[in-house]
Amino acid sequence: MPIFDPQVNSLLEMARQTGRLPYQDMTPEAARVVYSGNRDLMQLPAEEVAVVRDVTLPDGLVLRVYRGSGTAASAVLPCLLFLHGGGWVIGDLESHDRLCRRLANLAGICVVAADYRLAPEHPFPAALDDSLTALQWIDANAGTLLIARDRLAVGGDSAGGNLAAVLALMGRDGTAPRTIFQALIYPVVDLTAASDSYQRITSGVLLTAATMHYFIDLYTPDPVNRIDWRASPLLASTLAGTPPALVVTVAHDPLCDEGLAYAKRLEEDGVRVTSLHLNDQIHGMLLMGKLINASNAVVTMVGAAIGAALHYRPASGHAD
Repeated sequence: MPIFDPQVNSLLEMARQTGRLPYQDMTPEAARVVYSGNRDLMQLPAEEVAVVRDVTLPDGLVLRVYRGSGTAASAVLPCLLFLHGGGWVIGDLESHDRLCRRLANLAGICVVAADYRLAPEHPFPAALDDSLTALQWIDANAGTLLIARDRLAVGGDSAGGNLAAVLALMGRDGTAPRTIFQALIYPVVDLTAASDSYQRITSGVLLTAATMHYFIDLYTPDPVNRIDWRASPLLASTLAGTPPALVVTVAHDPLCDEGLAYAKRLEEDGVRVTSLHLNDQIHGMLLMGKLINASNAVVTMVGAAIGAALHYRPASGHAD
């Protein structure tokens, strides 16, 4: 029998009572409006940070730069490129603004969020191209941003976790700036949707297998792209040489098994990995802190893990 956090049960019952259509029964435009409308209902108020500003790159890509509360204006900080979730179809800078603020404060770092292009208007690899552009911009402007080029990380939730995992692989291969940590929160890592959790998670929660198929179809309308490791990093020939990782998975999620498989692959390929699995939680929980207490505990743990990884400097004569 499925095990649910009582607060998750209450949230799901509230969703059932509202009669909200699943995302796959909406147009992308309607889905974006509904997703945006969940912010104040689900999330705690935004925390103050030391600095927050938007930057528009020459190609039109908008980035939001945060510096954690209490960090000195002159301090050279580590930096996390954060890539938002939403199936590459929904979500934006605003949907994850409060999470980015919290992570910047918890870790004592700079966070840069990227408003990458969305499908179906911009299918694969547009989101990845924009994510790469963002990471390259951070690397090239480290001096101006007062961030440490040797203290860069990538992270994201769901589709953002997919993009972060791919950037970590590209950094290893020399086709992107190298990063020293990857934070993957219930990531999409296999667009073939072949894992058993796609068979288990078909109803009763906010993200089902049908919802994921909807997002995957819009992001990769050509099925051949789904076996490209840049779309499905679990299919990469090896994960060896990628940076240490945090992988968070939740049981009531069609992405559960592929996330667990990715953490296992990382370990088997010699990468240091912390794997956190919650058997009573649902996809998207990090953006539900007003309704689910466990959300805030997990965000605190994620922020602490990122901060520990990015601020740590090995003693002289020891390997990082």
